[in-house]
Amino acid sequence: MNTVPPQDSREPESQEKAQAATREQVRDLQREFRVRLAALTGGLAVEEYGQAWWDWFLGLARSPDRSAVLAGSAFDKALDSWLFAIRGGNGGQAPARDPRFAHEAWSVWPFNVYAHAYANWDTWWREAIAAPRDMPARSAQLMDFIGREIANVTSPANYLATNPELIETTRAEAGQNLVRGFGLFVDDLTRLVEDRPAAGTEQFAVGERVAVTPGQVILRNHLMEVIQYSPLTGQVQAEPILITPAWIMKYYILDLSPHNSLIRYLVERGHTVFTISWKNPTETDRELGMDDYVRDGFMAALDAVSAIVPRRKVHALGYCIGGTLLMIGAAALAQAGDRRLASLTLLAAQADFSEPGELSLFISPQQIDMLEAVMHRAGVLDSNRMGAAFKLLRSQDLLWTPSVKKYVLGEADRPNDLMSWNADGTRMPWRMHTEYLTRLYLNNELAKGEFTFAGGKLDLARITQPMFVVGTETDHVAPWHSVYKVRALTRSGDYTFLLTSGGHNAGIITGPEHPKRRYRMHTWHDAQTVVSPDEWQRSTPVEQGAWWPAWDRWLTAHSGTKLVKPPRMGNAAAGYAPLGAAPGEYVRVR
Repeated sequence: MNTVPPQDSREPESQEKAQAATREQVRDLQREFRVRLAALTGGLAVEEYGQAWWDWFLGLARSPDRSAVLAGSAFDKALDSWLFAIRGGNGGQAPARDPRFAHEAWSVWPFNVYAHAYANWDTWWREAIAAPRDMPARSAQLMDFIGREIANVTSPANYLATNPELIETTRAEAGQNLVRGFGLFVDDLTRLVEDRPAAGTEQFAVGERVAVTPGQVILRNHLMEVIQYSPLTGQVQAEPILITPAWIMKYYILDLSPHNSLIRYLVERGHTVFTISWKNPTETDRELGMDDYVRDGFMAALDAVSAIVPRRKVHALGYCIGGTLLMIGAAALAQAGDRRLASLTLLAAQADFSEPGELSLFISPQQIDMLEAVMHRAGVLDSNRMGAAFKLLRSQDLLWTPSVKKYVLGEADRPNDLMSWNADGTRMPWRMHTEYLTRLYLNNELAKGEFTFAGGKLDLARITQPMFVVGTETDHVAPWHSVYKVRALTRSGDYTFLLTSGGHNAGIITGPEHPKRRYRMHTWHDAQTVVSPDEWQRSTPVEQGAWWPAWDRWLTAHSGTKLVKPPRMGNAAAGYAPLGAAPGEYVRVR
């Protein structure tokens, strides 16, 4: 009798489904492990830091000469610290190389000894963590970061018992500063647990003291609102302006107090202004991705503007990653033959992420896997996690100094409008933020011509409109050298690059007049000329003052020659009836 070998009764399709289910279970287990690990490490991918330490250790082990030099330096500095301790009791002065120890109180024993010993330790520590010659660049970057954090943690300036200025204040106030500081700490902790805004920010209520430029919401969808601002002049420029802010921030950074509101400034200068106000997403928005933000965000807003101001081209402005989104949308429009954009203005926005600055500390496959796991469980990335990352980059200025001032000296914060806006954070959907970090920061797809929208690859070289690009000198979110690279990726034959003093936010929100600001500006009238950023900086003269008027002159020069009657508010017949007064509903959602 012939026998037929037994066969798997499952269909191939069923086998594939079973294998896919198994892979998904494995991914879920991996995510769960990373979530639990993140709870212990504050969200840092510890394996990266362990590898960095191991690379550093091996580098030293392979360099006995360097190890001997470090050992000798450690002995010399330890001996110097002991000798100074002996002399310090007789009035020895500690060197004031560090501004934290500049006060005369640090010249008195034993505090001069603390300062001197810390200076020696800090110098040796920086020598020790300096990268060995064969150390991988990523490990060297992480070790430098670890070194800075440890140096700040060990500074005697950050502790009551070792800081003579804090001790003197406590003595003079009979400890009342500590009582106040403890009260402030309890209040901050209570607000954190109850998810209430930071103390003092309530005086900058949205729609009352900030975001008060009058206007109407003329579109609301599942992702954003579009606000059209009421004219403040009898006639306006014919071409409107559409603003695309970053979705990691609430739009009203561009509409703070009337004196430093970029939106109000533009309206007062005779421009018709529209802005996107992004929804603060919740867990139900977890599946929103980059395509959604382009299609249902920027492009839907552009359709609304075109319906309200028909037969007119639109000046588009993008801020931070809103500028990245604008470039994606502009390239997609160009490839589709859509010529509605009159110009592009980019504020501290990147297209080439090969040099993202200090944020690269938190961008790696391991770190993104950790972040993705946390977001996958919650559906969104909480704004507090982003805020903590930024504070770590400037821990002495943004963490230690404010904490000592508040909780030891008992001095309450006095928020201004920008600080209050900064405390009004937003969340980000799981899918969108994972795609953004992986496709743009990690893989740099947009600069490489590999980024896809609606299934097709985008080419930034298709962008040929006039461009005005702004970088800020001390930006650690979008370093100006990185922002500058947009020039080589696009093909604008009318391209202006402006570099202003200040940082990512303060450099942009400068107001129309600012005596302490300066800027450099140069325009190319061809699509080919590219010089290095440092060469550009050396050859471009400095102008004193704020950059806003220079940009307004550029906008006016790139608009029609005739002023026109302001357009109506909305267009009900086209489906854009006014829905309520600015600043709308989405901006108020915490």
